Amino acid sequence: MKLIEDSIVINAPAVRVWDILTRFEEYPDWNPFIRRAHGRIAEGERLNLFLKIPNGMPMRIRPILLHVVPGEELRWRGSLGVQGVFDGEHRFLLDPEATDITRFTQNEVFRGVLVPFLGGIIAGGARRGFQAMNYALKIRAERDRGM
Repeated sequence: MKLIEDSIVINAPAVRVWDILTRFEEYPDWNPFIRRAHGRIAEGERLNLFLKIPNGMPMRIRPILLHVVPGEELRWRGSLGVQGVFDGEHRFLLDPEATDITRFTQNEVFRGVLVPFLGGIIAGGARRGFQAMNYALKIRAERDRGM
């Protein structure tokens, strides 16, 4: 198992951050990590994501949504190839720190037989992707509020 995580404080309410996070059709306009996303946001639904990992190959994954709590959490699980070989459980967490301040956290737990061999390589690029996406989300949420 390998865990990676990155968080950022966004000067916007959690409802605003959630709204941007779940407008998949706008990802190409602002998201440097998840370049495209399609699917219905509901537990049990399968998403279609196109990722651009910094200094890595573009990747398409089709994760299943495990947990959806509007304004609080979005979580999915995806696999590279066959389940159990290299799986990732990805979480977006929104924690209101004040009325207009949200701590946004992205994390992923990698599991599977290839994690000891590929985990460091994938995790390094994914962490940079998380950081880039988190910063872009912050800019968009704060800019769109006129900050």
